[in-house]
Amino acid sequence: MSEDGRAALEVLATGPLALLQDLGRPGFAHLGVTASGAADRGAFTAANRLVGNPAHAAAIETVFGGLEVRALRAMLVAVTGAAASVFHVRPGRAPVEQPSGCSLALLAGDRVLLGPPTTGLRNYLAVRGGIGVDAVLGSRSTDILSGLGPRPLVPGARLPLADEPDSARASGARLLLPHDPEAAGDHPTMAGWPEATVIPPALPGEGPAVLQVTRGPRDDWFGASGWSTLLATTWTVGADSNRVGIRLETATTATTSTAAISWLDDARELPSEGMVAGAVQVPPSGQPVVFHRDHPVTGGYPVIGVLTEAAVDRAAQLRPGDMMRFRELFG
Repeated sequence: MSEDGRAALEVLATGPLALLQDLGRPGFAHLGVTASGAADRGAFTAANRLVGNPAHAAAIETVFGGLEVRALRAMLVAVTGAAASVFHVRPGRAPVEQPSGCSLALLAGDRVLLGPPTTGLRNYLAVRGGIGVDAVLGSRSTDILSGLGPRPLVPGARLPLADEPDSARASGARLLLPHDPEAAGDHPTMAGWPEATVIPPALPGEGPAVLQVTRGPRDDWFGASGWSTLLATTWTVGADSNRVGIRLETATTATTSTAAISWLDDARELPSEGMVAGAVQVPPSGQPVVFHRDHPVTGGYPVIGVLTEAAVDRAAQLRPGDMMRFRELFG
């Protein structure tokens, strides 16, 4: 992905999936292109805040840990998102374990290894300056549905930075930390960022995750009983969930039957309509699908509800088998 002379970070291992993401490419739905972008935008922007980047700077998004990278020169990095151990390995020294949610100053040759998360699913590794691969329609995000953007990362990939002046690299300018009082004046991307050196991951609550939802444009297709079923059911995240959509299921036991949200009129047909991240679509099976960042631009099944932006981020951290419930947001 980079000419060797520009490379700043080498990927040694990716885990199950590692993608480059930023805040996406909004505004191209008329071309059939969804916005895409970081699945958990709160964690993504926190990683950029920790290294003094603008919020939109491209970073690495990982699934279930396993990422290993090596710095090819001095740099500042941060890992946020799911609760996972971060190991800083300096040649000739024992690995140092750090929690996710903090920044690390690396020297050339240092490695960062990301362990599997104890809770949550996705982590973000941001580098001071942002990852500098070529943009597609104004974004460096990978869209797994359409294939737009950079390909998923592979071992051996060497990544450049986007916002590092050649003069600073040539002169050996010292590395400025986000809380350095000189940083805002010396590096324009620092402007407007509050002081932050640690942003720990949110602690999960007891029991199923709770996602706030508002009524969708087609909630009338299901009536009061359908909306009540959506809110009263404890749903399980299906194994085939991904960045396109999160499939929800309910298990049948000796004492319970599979919950399903029924259409009031099975013969009714719906023309394809525009979709957004967080749309809760109900196919004829009655098992909801929560569209996520790489969702299709249109859909042909009714949308009973729409998640809040914070709930879309929370959904990005749900792993297969996790339980969740919906809670109506009024007003």
